[in-house]
Amino acid sequence: MSTIFSKIIAKEIPADIVFENEDLLAFRDINPQAPVHILIIPKIEIASTLLLNSKEHSLLLGAMYDAANEIARNEGIDKNGFRLVINCGDDGGQEVYHLHMHLLGGRKMQWPPG
Repeated sequence: MSTIFSKIIAKEIPADIVFENEDLLAFRDINPQAPVHILIIPKIEIASTLLLNSKEHSLLLGAMYDAANEIARNEGIDKNGFRLVINCGDDGGQEVYHLHMHLLGGRKMQWPPG
């Protein structure tokens, strides 16, 4: 199943890329919900975050978390804090069915979030 994220990974659609390594790609959200809103995605297509149950996925999620920390430092939002969000399924607000993490910062976050 091809998603807009697959096309960004393949460089078929332009994106404001802020981080890339062998496994991950991170870019600015085109509809930001905070002054800093970056999406962190694996380069392999994992269609649903509801099915993350293997050791491989655990390692991948850890790598996404590490990348988020590095990006937060680079964006200057590490001192005051930031939020990481993974939406799971329709009820969780997932719109693109390719695993992704939202890095949000640059303003005070509210609770509950939504």
